[in-house]
Amino acid sequence: MKIIVDSGCDLNAEVMKELDAGLASCTLTIGDRQFVDDRNIDVAAYAYEMENSKHIAKTAAPAPELYLSEMKNSTGSVFAVTLSSHLSSSYNNAMLAKQTYLSEVGERFIHIFDSFSASAGEAVVALKINEFIKENISESEIVEKVNEFIKNVRTYLVLEKYTNLIKNGRINPYIGKLASLLNIKPICKGVNGKIELAEKIRGTNKAIQRLIEIIVTDKIDFENRVLAIAHSNCIEKALYLKEEVMKRVNFKDCIISPTRGTCTTYADREGIVVAY
Repeated sequence: MKIIVDSGCDLNAEVMKELDAGLASCTLTIGDRQFVDDRNIDVAAYAYEMENSKHIAKTAAPAPELYLSEMKNSTGSVFAVTLSSHLSSSYNNAMLAKQTYLSEVGERFIHIFDSFSASAGEAVVALKINEFIKENISESEIVEKVNEFIKNVRTYLVLEKYTNLIKNGRINPYIGKLASLLNIKPICKGVNGKIELAEKIRGTNKAIQRLIEIIVTDKIDFENRVLAIAHSNCIEKALYLKEEVMKRVNFKDCIISPTRGTCTTYADREGIVVAY
């Protein structure tokens, strides 16, 4: 069985290798320059260009052909995980690729999961699929169990800047206004595939502390979940969050990953995304 993700999924290189996951890359555009968000992208160089350009960075979902290529280059059943369909056309393009494969190549089990999330949220879905594959359960059971899991995924983010999210129409401008007033740092969460305001906190440190409290007081089965932390050039913040959470609750594991170019576009510098 094969797992395919788009580049909105933030999993570090080691985990991607362990999952043997295929990657359908988004395209990033700054003015007249384009970047392919593949395994070779220099995210630091891209972030520098983004910060120093007068143009707003934009992202485009992987073309159907990229998903189709990954499907053709794999054997066995395929599970693909995409960015939320409310944030990107990645899911629709993956579905087009599936239809093309079935009509042009032949019958095969291919299922596309809309993660209804992004970044670390998409990552925990891919990890859950891999977990079920290792348990040797049937494809239909995997679909049923993962769909149920997706309904209960928690995704939170604390960013220093919300500029690109707002200008690209991914978030309510009101949240950006809050972020610019009195050092307020909104804690946002994923709700039905969209980004919504959860709480208004003054100061980054207090926002991180509050995020830790939200996680550790949640009423879930921590021991059956992985905590995924994605960070945009702030590894110290990510390590601190991991340490504080893991010493208070018993998540099965915790994985820290840098954001790829796609989510770096929106998280900008010093952004944190957590999911479980």
